[in-house]
Formats: sequence, structure tokens, C-alpha cells
Amino acid sequence: MAGEGVTPELQQPAPAAASPSKGPGRLLFVDNIRIFLTILVILHHLMVIYAGTGGWIFHEGREDEIANALGGWFCAVNQAYFMGLFLFISAYFVPGSFDRKGPSRFAIDRLVRLGIPLVVYSWVLRPLFIYFVLHLREGMRFGAWYRAVYFRTYGILGGGPLWFIELLLLFSLVYVAARLLMPRRPPGPAPEGAFPSSGRIGLFALLLGIVSFVVRLEFRVDESFRPLNFQFANFAQYTALFVAGLVAYRRNWLLSLPDRVGRRWLRIAILLVFVYPLAGLVAGDLEVFNPFKGGWYWQSMLSAQWEAFMCVSMCIGLVYLFRHRWNRQGTVAREMSRAAYAAYLIHEPVITVLAVQTMGVMLYPLLKFGLAAVVAAPLCFVLAVLIRRLPYFDRVL
Repeated sequence: MAGEGVTPELQQPAPAAASPSKGPGRLLFVDNIRIFLTILVILHHLMVIYAGTGGWIFHEGREDEIANALGGWFCAVNQAYFMGLFLFISAYFVPGSFDRKGPSRFAIDRLVRLGIPLVVYSWVLRPLFIYFVLHLREGMRFGAWYRAVYFRTYGILGGGPLWFIELLLLFSLVYVAARLLMPRRPPGPAPEGAFPSSGRIGLFALLLGIVSFVVRLEFRVDESFRPLNFQFANFAQYTALFVAGLVAYRRNWLLSLPDRVGRRWLRIAILLVFVYPLAGLVAGDLEVFNPFKGGWYWQSMLSAQWEAFMCVSMCIGLVYLFRHRWNRQGTVAREMSRAAYAAYLIHEPVITVLAVQTMGVMLYPLLKFGLAAVVAAPLCFVLAVLIRRLPYFDRVL
């Protein structure tokens, strides 16, 4: 994710012993959400490889209708909320970091911890990986292919999952500019800020769905702005969740969320997960044109509203669930928390190489996905831990 779970703001030293988080200084349940989301991103992209349910740099191409349908369901549910939640929890720690460091140090820190991995991966590691592992050489030497083909085909920045790091850097720098223009310093986090009512939350989700629908009149869900690898169709959600994270910090919403509200929205999220297949029953044949992806169609409005309510309900529900059930860490969880950012950064080549090297293994796509998941998720975190132990790498990752 920042996928910042993958967020560098949370890379502070963890306490020595496993214990529940007691206050705003260290929210262990948020660290655990970051771990969960990072694993989910890895599984999401593995599912794309084996079920052919989205854009990825490699597809095995053996999926059938069942694998495609179940994979599409899994990926649609994830896509509705997981990057928005990543942005929410990343933004939650931005104001405090800015208050402690000041604008110059905060901006430099963002440029180092987000900008350096973004540039190195986009301009060095990813082209080497694509050229030599996927063998997309087009009869050219690497230098000629890099200059003539790579940037035109794969964009200038933010290729693969790194679009999220690029977006988080952009939002962080916009936040710096906004704070510099503010007439006075905003207050610190409230000791017990009142959490919004379910009515206000529902109105927020409704308006988010309407704005997403309007945006998709111009930018369809399957369209990407290639130079920066942004999908503008999802920017209403991403912007709203980032701003919500900033507000949540000032009003201390992560700790003031009432259990009854968390349970209510978790139930709504579970219901919406099982509502999704109903769209398939009313959609019919979408091979030629899919009205759910944007335009003046009721299906586009329905899709935008489902995503908005899925995002809002799942974000609240998971915060409640992790705060209530998984607010502790042991040794393994602490290591995974520290390595989550690096695991996010490296997972594209790790899972793609794994898929390419096992193409000859003839198994049903969903079974192969399950076996690959058991290997890939731990492997990404183990490699991330090892990479962070290299000299100076822990200062960036």
C-alpha cells in the first residue's frame, strides 16, 4: 500500500513486549490493519494473475468462467475499499508528523521515503524486471528498448502498484502547501472527539457515490492516465478518504469509534459483499460494453454507490474489528509491521517471477492461486525483512 500500511509514518520503533495499545502514540491495531492490507494487496494481484480479473503485467491465461467469476468477486470487493483504507490510515498520521517535524523536514522526509523508492523502482528496477524476466525485448538491446519503448508503454512514474506511492507523495506535498497557507496552526488531536452518527456516515457515502458517478462520466473505470498510471475514476474515493484521515486524527476518531457503530457498519459491509453477485444477474453479456464502468447509465450509478458504501462500511468495520480483536503484537507481527512498506514495494516482481516460473505446473487456476498465496505472501515479507537489514535501507524503507 503507506500501500503504506505501507505508510512510513508508522515505521517508528515498536514496544519491546506484546501489549495492547493504550493511547494515540502507538496504535497496534492500525499496524495490524496495515499488515492485513499489505497481504490483501499481494493476494489481490495473485488472483488477477490466475483468474484474469484485472490489469497486471502478466496473466497465466488458463482461467475458466468459474475462476473468472469468483476472482472478479474477490477483486471487486477488495478494489472497493482497500486502497481507500490505506490512504485513510496513512493520512491519519500525516498531521502529527507535520506538527513534530515542521514543513521543510516533513517534505524532505516524504521525498526521501516515498520519492526515492518511487523513482528507483519506476526508472531502474521495473524496466530491468520487465525486460529480462518477461522477455518483452522486441528484438532490441536493453538501452534502445528502454529509451524507445519502456516509458511510452509503461508510463513515466508509478508503474504497477507504485501508483499508490506516487499518489501518497502527491497528497502529502499538497498537504504541506495547504498548511503553509493556513492562517494558524490547527489544534492537536481531541482527547475524545465525537464520532459521526450513522446518518452522517451514510450521507457521506451517498455523496461519495454521486461524485464518483459524475467523475466516471469523463473517466471510465478501465481507463488509465498512462504517463503517471493514475485511474482518475477512483480519485473521488481516494481524495475523500485521505481528507477523512486528516480529520480523523484531529478528532481522534480511531479511538472514539463506538463499538455499536463499528458493529453496525461491519454488518453492512458483510451484507454488501454478498450483494455484489446480484449485479451479475442484472448485467447480462458485458463482453462488448460494460455500463457499470462509467457513463450516463443506471448501472454506473449503482456501481458507484455500491463501492462508496462498501468502502465506508468496510473501513469503519475493520477499524472496529481490529481494535476489538487484534490490538496486540508479538515478535512476528512487529517484524511484519516494520517490513510492510518494503513488502508492498517488492511484491510485483516477487509474485510475477513466481507465476512465470511455475507456468508449467498444470493445476486448476483457483487451486494454483491458493498454493501460490501460501508461498508468495510470506516470501514478500521475509525478503522485505532482509532488505531492510541492508545498510541504510531501513532509513528509507
